[in-house]
Amino acid sequence: MASAFEYAPAPESRSVVDIAPSYGLFIDGEFVDAAEGKVFKTVSPSTEEVLSEVARAGAEDVDRAVRAARKAFEKWSALPGSERAKYLFRIARIIQERSRELAVLETLDNGKPIKETRDADLPLVAAHFFYYAGWADKLDHAGYGANPRPLGVAGQIIPWNFPLLMLAWKIAPALATGNTVVLKPAETTPLTALFFADVCRQAGLPKGVVNILPGYGDAGAALVEHPDVNKVAFTGSTAVGKAIARSVAGTDKKVTLELGGKGANIVFDDAPIDQAVEGIVNGIFFNQGQVCCAGSRLLVQESVQDELLDALKRRLSTLRLGDPLDKNTDIGAINSSEQLTRITDLVERGEAEGAERWTAACEIPSAGYWFAPTLFTGVTQAHTIARDEIFGPVLSVLSFRTPDEAVAKANNSQYGLSAGIWTEKGSRILAVANKLRAGVVWANTFNKFDPTSPFGGYKESGFGREGGRHGLEAYLDV
Repeated sequence: MASAFEYAPAPESRSVVDIAPSYGLFIDGEFVDAAEGKVFKTVSPSTEEVLSEVARAGAEDVDRAVRAARKAFEKWSALPGSERAKYLFRIARIIQERSRELAVLETLDNGKPIKETRDADLPLVAAHFFYYAGWADKLDHAGYGANPRPLGVAGQIIPWNFPLLMLAWKIAPALATGNTVVLKPAETTPLTALFFADVCRQAGLPKGVVNILPGYGDAGAALVEHPDVNKVAFTGSTAVGKAIARSVAGTDKKVTLELGGKGANIVFDDAPIDQAVEGIVNGIFFNQGQVCCAGSRLLVQESVQDELLDALKRRLSTLRLGDPLDKNTDIGAINSSEQLTRITDLVERGEAEGAERWTAACEIPSAGYWFAPTLFTGVTQAHTIARDEIFGPVLSVLSFRTPDEAVAKANNSQYGLSAGIWTEKGSRILAVANKLRAGVVWANTFNKFDPTSPFGGYKESGFGREGGRHGLEAYLDV
């Protein structure tokens, strides 16, 4: 039966972004070739089209960038906070002015739908720079004592799921507090970071304050281990986070780690079902589930489980998978073939272990990396899909009878990054939230972010906080 409403394609134009055939490393205010002359290609996940060729940083390039950042630190840290704020405000305004261009570029390089980059990522990127610009001349009043001092050179490593937003989370507070930066973007999504380098030049940011080094894990390791790096900030996998923690042990480097998650989304029997369904969909299928704080474990009170699952399956059947540049698209491409293989392997393991799989019927494009929205029922806490971070559009459904059982199941995880609670009772929200071992707990919503609010986790989800006043501390000697 045909849908009551048929959607005509509504593609965003690629003409708003001009991608060069090749890009260098951004060191000391200039784009330069890698010392070893190595390059790699960045590919669009939705078409497997090569977008550009990018210089690949090595240890020598890291050393060059750190020396440039150290030299720039002397003058940058000596500037009054009000002067640093002007640069941050300029960056924020330029990001707003170029938001359409940057949104299209992010969608091309990452694979997420244009309506997410346009309506979520880019506004948040600008908001973080505006927010920390406001803090730059108020650090004496941030609660860390009089005249808190910057640390020095910050080595920052960001993932591929929110390339430009993770850059903003890290660079904005670092610059506001007087530090200089060497940032390594993920090898699959380097382009918006390189375009941000151009934004820095457009804003007149002094040379060496921000340095961008696209590369692979060896470049990240060299950055972490560099003796003249004072602060390491990493967002990514728990395994790499543990390796970083071991690497900096015994040094005086300050570290923040934002790692994996297996967030629990708890739906009580008095929750508004339709609202909860929308929150569940947003919690796990936003950015194809490639979100550290995704609500990938759905805990439903038994008395409403059947009703909720029926409504959820109906909703999933309406999601549109396809061209990320189409403004109608809900589910974009998986970021890489490696990530698609991981998702597929874990889903097959879930089936082999006896969980019941349901996948929304949708047409998969012939090119690119795609995975249809999927949920598993009959899941127990012993199932691999209930314990391991899949990082894809896959939801594991478990049930509970009492609030205490919900809390016990939610906390039965090596991770502790996020959780959600759905109920009409404010007292229940507060009682349950206080018992959940998660860094962020949303009530009757999910995946809502604000630059004024701190974000981070417990256990194997890392330590330290980014965002808000708390995000300043990671870049200050307090």
